[in-house]
Amino acid sequence: MSFLSKTLSRVKPSPTIAVTQKATELKRAGKDVIGLGAGEPDFDTPQNIKDAAVAAIAAGKTKYTAPDGIPELKEAICAKLKRENGLEYTPSQVSVGTGGKQILYNALMATMNEGDEVVIPAPYWVSYPDMVLLAGGTPVIAEASLQTNFKLTADQLEAAITPKTKWFIFNSPSNPTGAGYTREELKELTDVLLRHPHVWVMTDDMYEHLAYDDFEFCTPAEVEPALYERTLTCNGVSKAYSMTGWRIGYAAGPENLIAAMRKIQSQSTSNPCTISQWAAVEALNGTQDFLATNNETFVRRRNMVVEMLNAAEGISCPTPEGAFYVYPSIAGCIGKTTQAGTTISDDETFATALLEETGVAVVFGAAFGLSPNFRVSYATSDENLKEACRRIQTFCAALS
Repeated sequence: MSFLSKTLSRVKPSPTIAVTQKATELKRAGKDVIGLGAGEPDFDTPQNIKDAAVAAIAAGKTKYTAPDGIPELKEAICAKLKRENGLEYTPSQVSVGTGGKQILYNALMATMNEGDEVVIPAPYWVSYPDMVLLAGGTPVIAEASLQTNFKLTADQLEAAITPKTKWFIFNSPSNPTGAGYTREELKELTDVLLRHPHVWVMTDDMYEHLAYDDFEFCTPAEVEPALYERTLTCNGVSKAYSMTGWRIGYAAGPENLIAAMRKIQSQSTSNPCTISQWAAVEALNGTQDFLATNNETFVRRRNMVVEMLNAAEGISCPTPEGAFYVYPSIAGCIGKTTQAGTTISDDETFATALLEETGVAVVFGAAFGLSPNFRVSYATSDENLKEACRRIQTFCAALS
């Protein structure tokens, strides 16, 4: 009889973290590796935010707080949601967690019963299905396609909903594709949800500020106010503010759901790091000028990566609207053989051979629920990206 929980058999470790760790290990062993797996900006946390953290330490703000956040941070979140999204919330409708991942996990743990279903568009962030499984629910994957730029259609959403559906998880701009839904595209989805009042909406808006060209971000409760009472609007400071390691995520929604999430958190991690909370107050209330500067860099990198990958034989790479990922198709490489003799049977063998033969680490598409593709994070230096794409071009050109 196994000592370990049967729950563990339902989930797998995060593939994105595994790729990053593998790349780090190879680098430490002296290998020439370029890691394109990490989903975090290479920019430093802005100085005003770091200064706020230092000031909090100096002021002795190092004690326990309420399980789901200090009042000052909840007030800053309410102000942000009203200012940027036109959404009215009170602090009692806000939960702060140790990163966006904990917020999503708390909500699922607080609401899922055996047999409940969660509709998840694919490609999806790797953790969504596994968190649903950990919470005892059933993920229902609705596959988008390259033809729709990896965006789910209203008909696909309608077909995925059943009487057992409890949540629809929505992420725009998307990890792993960078795809962003326009207001019109999102309205088509919210119209479907209006016809199914038993389905709640969990939005992951983590890449809200990473929106490029003429794309304008919008979130479901903003587009369709009638969904307000059954929407959990989730966000955080990790990506736009270069604060991945500070671990602050937040959500706003109905008070009874927020109270249930608070109960879960009070018996697991309790409060997020107090220093990080005070830094997040400054992130939300302070200057936002650096966002435009950072986005200029991301747009330049995106354009370079898309152009170079589309120049690689057998690869097709659409231009995303936001985030810092591209999700190219390798349909033209399947069935071919590498110089080292590996047959490319799927995107996992492609990614493995690419790492072993060229030192470029990417995440294979099956990890995100849609193949044959791979994810590139362009949140690294121009030099690394140019060299990595050059190696990918050479690798693909040598396939036979």
